[in-house]
Amino acid sequence: MPTQREPTKVRSPEQALAVAGRLCRAGRLKEAAALCGTVLAMRPDWPAALCLSGEVLFQSGKHKAGIEAVRQALAADRHNPHYHFTLGRMCVPTGELDEARREFEAAIDLNPREPAYCFALCLPGLKTFAPGDRYLKAIEDLAGSIDTLPLASRTQLHLALARAYDDLGRYDESFRHLARGNLLKRRQVVFDEMLVGDMFDRIRATFDRPLLQAKADRGYRSQIPVFIVGMPRSGGTLVEQILAAHPDVHGAGELHDIIRLSVGLRAGPDAYPETFRAAPAERLRALGENYVATVRRRAPDAARITDKAAAHFMYLGAIALALPEARIVHVKRSPLDTCFSCFSTLFANGQEFTYDLGELGRHYRRYAELMVHWRSVLPPDRLFETSYEAVIAGLEKEARRLVEFCGLRWDPGCLAFHQSARPVFTSSAAQVRRPVYRTSQGRWRRYRDHLRPLIEALGDLPDV
Repeated sequence: MPTQREPTKVRSPEQALAVAGRLCRAGRLKEAAALCGTVLAMRPDWPAALCLSGEVLFQSGKHKAGIEAVRQALAADRHNPHYHFTLGRMCVPTGELDEARREFEAAIDLNPREPAYCFALCLPGLKTFAPGDRYLKAIEDLAGSIDTLPLASRTQLHLALARAYDDLGRYDESFRHLARGNLLKRRQVVFDEMLVGDMFDRIRATFDRPLLQAKADRGYRSQIPVFIVGMPRSGGTLVEQILAAHPDVHGAGELHDIIRLSVGLRAGPDAYPETFRAAPAERLRALGENYVATVRRRAPDAARITDKAAAHFMYLGAIALALPEARIVHVKRSPLDTCFSCFSTLFANGQEFTYDLGELGRHYRRYAELMVHWRSVLPPDRLFETSYEAVIAGLEKEARRLVEFCGLRWDPGCLAFHQSARPVFTSSAAQVRRPVYRTSQGRWRRYRDHLRPLIEALGDLPDV
């Protein structure tokens, strides 16, 4: 991996592009962009350099420029499957779903032996498989040699088949692949359930009513932040998309700044959450002010900025102390629909508890119990609660309630959230481009006979 002291001069364009690729994968985008510029100055029509430049631009937030660069690469070489795949991956978050599907299909046509292409085509909401689909046959043909593939590729292929067979109503086959894919993924992640359970207990013990009342007015006052919290796959992306369609709201997606700042708040020897007990007022204000300054750079003129990282439900005490005027929106959904949707999703990062039905059910229980705790200790005007089911049943009613809670005037654009050009970078990226729909409600029932470990782990849940 290149270091910060790596010389900028390179012996050839090929060497420079290889270094730029490594920098891009390491997240060192400014350095990668500079090297791509150097290469393109020498070879302006080189498709490989155009494609990598596009990836760097896209990851830097310059989405249109990134897409255009990859399209230029394809114009020069339409027979490279990686270029089609790269363009397809960019078109999903920007809502160009028909183009994304075509590009993934083109990548499979050119290289049907790449599991990543098959998996991308099976993104929920992107394609519905029908009997005789030639791309399903390509996936099945590749699955014939699945044992020869790397572990991550086997995982992707099982999940792709699970999604395709679900479309076809072949639910037993679908779950068989879903279970195999999740078992493989569970072997690739680290998740210590006892450690996580202990963290839930420590959060409840630390952020009790006396602490929250004693330090209620010591944080940084700003009405800009709106935190959208809940379990993954509960409708948080949908709610953020509704709010982000308001002209005064910027949807920032899943940020982790409040977690980083909270963990870094060390007023004593203990780690989060205990350090908040001894934190003086100036440190709480600094935490809140630093958070607002960080997110403000994303949208300097927005009246509200949403932050949708699902794990924030574990940080509501920190949010309440550091940002006493921030709004918190809790989005809930049927526990079994939520958990089965999690189990059906191969998350890009995090959510390590979702790949085993028992662990998933117990984690949901802990979440439900923690939300009961927050409801009992937070001021009632700080926490707004809605559900995926309520939004689907009455979009305008819930949208108006959300906008009013955020202290904003009503704007009818919130009802046309699916037409927004705002990029969405979650596993729901394709689904939120559609008007509200009911087809995902009760989906778990098709798989009831396979979900006993989950149902038993959930048990009798408190009212979330």
